[in-house]
Amino acid sequence: MKLVIQIPCYNEEKTLSTTLKSIPRKISGIGKVEILIIDDGSTDATVKVAKENGADHIVCLRRHEGLAKAFSRGLEESLKLGADIIVNTDADNQYKGEDIPRLIAPILENRADIVIGCHRISNIKDFTLAKKILQKIGSFMVRKFSATDIPDTISGFRAFSREAALRINIFSRYTYTIENIIQAGRKGIPTTYIFVDTNRKLRESRLIKSVPVYIFRSAFTMLRMYLLYEPMKFFLKIGAVLMGTGGVLGCRYLYFFFFGTRRGGHIQSLILAAILIIMGVQTIIIGLLAEVIGVNRQLGEEILYRQKKESYSINK
Repeated sequence: MKLVIQIPCYNEEKTLSTTLKSIPRKISGIGKVEILIIDDGSTDATVKVAKENGADHIVCLRRHEGLAKAFSRGLEESLKLGADIIVNTDADNQYKGEDIPRLIAPILENRADIVIGCHRISNIKDFTLAKKILQKIGSFMVRKFSATDIPDTISGFRAFSREAALRINIFSRYTYTIENIIQAGRKGIPTTYIFVDTNRKLRESRLIKSVPVYIFRSAFTMLRMYLLYEPMKFFLKIGAVLMGTGGVLGCRYLYFFFFGTRRGGHIQSLILAAILIIMGVQTIIIGLLAEVIGVNRQLGEEILYRQKKESYSINK
């Protein structure tokens, strides 16, 4: 059983050595532990620090492509290395290496294929009250979209079985955390969590530079994933509202036409009703087309899964 611990890095020369030193090299049930560094176009001595502190593999992206791309590249390289289990952790020493055995235990016991190491949000001293509330609301929304019970959906400390890593496809360029959980829930990948404590903060988050921007991007990611997996529901609801509103205006026109004092009046209601009903029908048709596209996407993902499984099995 081979475990690959992947660490996406961007200018982490000050914290990476501490992170690497905390990672256990011997874990019960695991025959081999290897560390993979994904350098996301760092301009400092991150790669040098990684080499000096025992990283087994280093992949350097040609330019800074963002956390989501570095994470995806890490999964790809881990599979190429023949990993049976992949653990993703942050380079800023936020998470404790000693928790890795607990994190992978549900996978070793065949109880899950993805395990999230969740913060106890209420106990995080570095979080303001507003940030705690926003994170709880965001996690609640992701749970609703994904049909999972993960209490902390933005944690980067997570483990994947080989099967789960083969099925995960990340489209976002910003972050993988939310999209990963929604995909897992929608694809029926068994997912669970454990609670973990965190180390003292060594630097500010680079991902959440602005809370409003982070909220907007996270909301956009959830909306996009909802459209990806439930297009007919989304467009049907909009179409129904448009057609319903148009129907009400149409009935209003008919009422005044038959019972009003001005039989030729209220023509604006009739025009607006016709426009709204036509828009509603068009919206529902768009939903039907999106549903057909969604079926083709699922077939494409299944083909990609089979291709990756066959390709990466060569390294096993």
